[in-house]
Amino acid sequence: MAYQETKNISYGTRVSNSAKGIGTGFMLLLAATIMLWWNEGRAVKTTKMLNEAEKVTVHVEDISELDPSLNGKLIHATAFTHTDDSLSDATFGIGAVAIKLEREVQYYQWVEYKKTETKDKIGGGQEEVTTYTYKQEWVGAPVDSREFKDPAYQQSNFIVMNLEDKCYVADNVTFGAYRLPKNLIYAIPGNIPVELNFSEEQMNRWNSDVKTTFESMAASQSDSTATPDASCYVHVNGNVLYFGKRPNSPQIGDMSITFKKALPGETSVIAEVNGDRLKSFVAKNGKEFSALTIGESSAEEMYQSEHTINKNITWILRIAGLLLVILGLKGIFSILTTLLKVLPFLANIVELGVNLVCGVLGLVWSLLIIALAWLFYRPLIAIVLLAIITALIFFLVKKGKSKKMAEEAALEKPTAID
Repeated sequence: MAYQETKNISYGTRVSNSAKGIGTGFMLLLAATIMLWWNEGRAVKTTKMLNEAEKVTVHVEDISELDPSLNGKLIHATAFTHTDDSLSDATFGIGAVAIKLEREVQYYQWVEYKKTETKDKIGGGQEEVTTYTYKQEWVGAPVDSREFKDPAYQQSNFIVMNLEDKCYVADNVTFGAYRLPKNLIYAIPGNIPVELNFSEEQMNRWNSDVKTTFESMAASQSDSTATPDASCYVHVNGNVLYFGKRPNSPQIGDMSITFKKALPGETSVIAEVNGDRLKSFVAKNGKEFSALTIGESSAEEMYQSEHTINKNITWILRIAGLLLVILGLKGIFSILTTLLKVLPFLANIVELGVNLVCGVLGLVWSLLIIALAWLFYRPLIAIVLLAIITALIFFLVKKGKSKKMAEEAALEKPTAID
């Protein structure tokens, strides 16, 4: 059952909060403006860096041996990655000769959700009703149920042990005859399951500890579903270690730990040669670049992928900036509607107008900042675009005048009399 809290906010408090919101709105508008400007600069610099790198990239067919003539050059090649490093997770005694070893932890917990609804009152006051609901879900970190609003769910969560996700990476990974830098090693995805084999002694020890935890929680809870009904609390299925009674029917407190690794394999790399190592290419504008993909990919495909990523990030940040600008403007002008809340129906009409104005102003402001950033970062392109826009406006105005003159001439022409 949902739990509700009702709060009554006076008219004076609402006006005071809206007045404070003006300052917050200006700060949000400033932050969004800076972000929009920075994003355009980031996009331009990244594009220039990629174009510069692509022009000097040299494809190398075979890098099985060191080639002194490649030193200092930005190369593209496809070869096998290799390592002899042994990685281990000391907490569980799991090890493997691999490029990367990853541990992903999930907890089955109660999660609190809240939804707030408001209702304006005659006189400017407001009734605020917050509804709290609770769901059992798999989450990546323990949830502190002591902070839950509903007393019935407080102290409802517990965990067997508190662990974080971990990623162990080999120090020495070769790509043909060259050594890969750390950033490219981290770029290799770890998606191969690690087969788990634990001793019977270890399984019994874990089972005893976990069983004690579950039984202790069951004794402190009145919920009958928490009563232990199984003797085995530790399960292994492929690369998953599960703490709980029934993996197919999880209960609060259950814990799932998944182990994956990255093994040597064919990869395609773009990086600069530095002796027997590879490193990131540094463009004239100071931006660094190196790339790695699994399998065989041409340099053209890899650069196209990087350009696509850059464009996607640019548009995501543009939209985010636009929304923040609108949110900031609404914070600035919200006091207008708050002052009119003494008559809710009138305030609602004004609020629609304020939202519309903020939306239009937000769009205009965002486009203006983006245009100014283009003038700063891409002056030649911006000038060409402005020239095209000016010519288009001139053409439309001239066409409009010509059409008007033709209509006036048609009206002034005498009508023939039969």
